[in-house]
Amino acid sequence: MRETDLLTTHFPRLRADQKQALEKLGLTTIHDLLYHFPARYENAGPTETIASITVGAEVTLYGTIRKPNTRKAWKSRRPIAEAILEDASGKIKIIWFSQPYIAKSLSDGMVVKATGRIAGTAEKIYLANPEIERTPIKPEDVHDTLFSDATEEHAQTLYPVYSESRGVSSLWIYHALKKCFEARIHETITDPIPQDLLLRYHLPKLSTALVWIHMPHTKENGESARKRFAFEEIFTIQLLMAQQRHDTQQKKSLQVQVDRKRLREFVSSFSFTLTASQQKAIDVITEDFEKTHPMMRLLEGDVGSGKTAVAAATAYMVVTSHPDGHTAGTLQVAYLCPTEILAKQHFETFISFFKDHPVSIGLITGKECRKFPSKLARDSATRISRAQLRKWVANGEIAIVVGTHALIQKSLVFKTLAYAIIDEQHRFGKVHRQELAQKDGLSPHLLSMTATPIPRSLALTIYGDLDLTILDEMPRGRKPIITKILKQGEQEVSYERIRKEISDGRQAYVICPRIDEPDPTKAMALQAKSVKAEAMRLAKEIFPDMVIDIIHGKMKPSEKEEVMHQFTQNNINILVATSVIEVGVNVPNATVILIEGAERFGLAQLHQLRGRVLRSSHQAYCFVLPESYGAQTRDRLRALMQAKNGFELSEYDLSIRGSGELYGRRQWGVSDMAMEALRNQKLVEAARTQAQELIKDDPTLTHHSALAMLTLERSHTLHGE
Repeated sequence: MRETDLLTTHFPRLRADQKQALEKLGLTTIHDLLYHFPARYENAGPTETIASITVGAEVTLYGTIRKPNTRKAWKSRRPIAEAILEDASGKIKIIWFSQPYIAKSLSDGMVVKATGRIAGTAEKIYLANPEIERTPIKPEDVHDTLFSDATEEHAQTLYPVYSESRGVSSLWIYHALKKCFEARIHETITDPIPQDLLLRYHLPKLSTALVWIHMPHTKENGESARKRFAFEEIFTIQLLMAQQRHDTQQKKSLQVQVDRKRLREFVSSFSFTLTASQQKAIDVITEDFEKTHPMMRLLEGDVGSGKTAVAAATAYMVVTSHPDGHTAGTLQVAYLCPTEILAKQHFETFISFFKDHPVSIGLITGKECRKFPSKLARDSATRISRAQLRKWVANGEIAIVVGTHALIQKSLVFKTLAYAIIDEQHRFGKVHRQELAQKDGLSPHLLSMTATPIPRSLALTIYGDLDLTILDEMPRGRKPIITKILKQGEQEVSYERIRKEISDGRQAYVICPRIDEPDPTKAMALQAKSVKAEAMRLAKEIFPDMVIDIIHGKMKPSEKEEVMHQFTQNNINILVATSVIEVGVNVPNATVILIEGAERFGLAQLHQLRGRVLRSSHQAYCFVLPESYGAQTRDRLRALMQAKNGFELSEYDLSIRGSGELYGRRQWGVSDMAMEALRNQKLVEAARTQAQELIKDDPTLTHHSALAMLTLERSHTLHGE
């Protein structure tokens, strides 16, 4: 019997519905079954016995079902399901009113956990309408725990509860695994983790860990096994990243001619002074340009920390460099953005940086193409055809191309692409990054940028193939945003501030969770405000003397562009929007934002939305208004208020909810167990260090065949194959 054997081979009596259920759970081989880890554990001993219960008590009982049956009530003729629950201390009747189907799901001798309320009288008690859950705990285990001199270890025995599907219960999975362990299949599997690493980090070997994670005698057993499998997953991800780094370092990059004096002159033309962290980032990237292999770097900076300036300064070095062996022409830069609004904004920003320099800049989106400078007006951009832009990019006339996904189409061919910049990396994923980095067979330097706060341990894992640089300073003169949480009925506080800011010549955002009014038949949805209705209400009832407009994701690109243009020109006082403006939108004159239905947004979204008003030296205000104010919402919003920056916020989010809302595990194919492990930064750093050392000595894992196989499987999972 091998771990790759099909489950149907060893469980030939499987019914059709069970086979279907196993496939739905992704369990087709013995290996799949062994790695189907429990969702949680149950203690062997119940907190109550049947003999000790009293009327009115809420109880949890473990016992054996006897004589399940259906009947009708004597007077009302209501259908009733009933059974007897038995443990070593006695028996009690269970009754489910108007639920006769429950009796069909029970069988005599079934061991269950029953949770419900004791009803009746002291002389005639019964368990009313309890929730029933099958359990792998044997009757003798229950009885022994309650009435014998059980050892301390036995009393702590835990039983697994698995995710299940209709046709295959947690109990079935438990017994199937017992059969595997009795056949000692787990002892025949090669442990992929090198023995020296197991010893160094005090991790159990694979055969032991498999038993401990499925059938732990103690809580410590289960925790030790989970730590081992968490390390295994993080380690294999780090191996993949280390292999990608190794492969990148074997490639040759187009040489950038670094002229630090010329770079200083360019930076001195900025209308602001660089922060120390911006200068450090530019210096590090400059050093990367001088290496023979392509740069692979992640630039992580909080909202408003100045990543675009770093991108512009480093792009300047590239576009003022000549290709090898040439005295004319320039190397090229591609700047990939997630949205049309952001692409156009960065196009305009780059024009402002390069307007006094002889550098041509192109824009390509799904709807249009532009070029700066225009032949007719040297200080402005002009629309051009897609064919014309492709021609000028292909012959090297356009040095910098800013764009959306249209930038990575096969039809757009660069002559000498030396530098690729990706903004808001997480919105693209690694496939898009690799498509751009490998475009036309070249190996350009790569700078990924994100303003979405990422916990360090997560960044070291999902971006393990990139070097990490952090902008941890804000530009001089920026004042911390004043954030206030409002309760329903306190909106006037925010309205007063909006009036004050607009009277001083500033502008405001109002954010709503929805575009349109919700279906009135769905009562739970009625509270959520919509952009369209709220804009009308504000214009009619609150700010009748102000110019209010809207923007949302369903508008045509040309409509969104016109609204943003009018807002940028201060022709709109209040912009009512969805979260479409959360990333990158830069209007320095906007100084106040009101976020309605705040609990409907993730912490990262709230942080990004708040960042829309951190764009100038004026004092900025953020008002957060949740529809409901439960404990969880209160804790999250308090963290939003107290966190000094996005990095603190991301670490908080990771500490309370694993992967958090900042990066969903599904996007990266990482398990819940591994995401929990990301809370342990030392474990992540250890896995990263060991992976890099191993790949340095054995790049293709030729001498670690089991680990190579596991890493290949992990690669398929991460890439959704």
